[in-house]
Amino acid sequence: MKILSVDTSNFPLGVALIEEDQVIGEYITNKKKNHSVRAMPAIEQLLKDCDTEAKDLDRIVVANGPGSYTGVRIGVTLAKTLAWSLNIPLIPVSSLAVLASSGRYFNGYIAPIFDARRGQVYTGLYRFEGDKISQVEDDRNMLLADWVEKLKDYDGDILFIGNDVTIHEEKIKEVLGDQAVIAPFVSNNPRPSELAFIGAQLEERTAHEVVPNYIRLAEAEVKWLESQKNS
Repeated sequence: MKILSVDTSNFPLGVALIEEDQVIGEYITNKKKNHSVRAMPAIEQLLKDCDTEAKDLDRIVVANGPGSYTGVRIGVTLAKTLAWSLNIPLIPVSSLAVLASSGRYFNGYIAPIFDARRGQVYTGLYRFEGDKISQVEDDRNMLLADWVEKLKDYDGDILFIGNDVTIHEEKIKEVLGDQAVIAPFVSNNPRPSELAFIGAQLEERTAHEVVPNYIRLAEAEVKWLESQKNS
């Protein structure tokens, strides 16, 4: 089974192609550039380099959020279009689960972090059971200060992972001390091959069933709803 994975949910752009138990190709960049311009050419180049045609794909896996509203929309729209046109399944996977998977060999809990501004983060809590990642706490959007206070109740080390951890590292260490482990920078980019691996284990979905998971409304939507309520 050949699986194409796509992740444009944050600054890193990642696409990968796996077949059975082998990573055939993987492409990652971490640049603040327009994913709408770069994602499809990256897929085309990956398939070309891997001597694979779109018709050879058996399913597509997409990171469907949370993250950048625009980035999530781009990835989900692109993946839905490809899956629909090729008439193959589309599997959505939490962007936070993908990031947490970079801590695969950590013996403890894993807390992926995406900054959500104003002291807030997108996060969740995961751990590995054998080769499979499991969710301990649901993905959420909350104040980092409240999140680390909640994590104090857990018995065991917690790996904080992601490019945005440095923004909150001081507060994390202040509250959790030695319980907090900061992942090395080489682990901070979500791996699209991990995304494909997770998606390979999940139930098939159709393109029409898959939607973005923003977790919270965009600021513009919040203001619009408030204006409608006040009027």
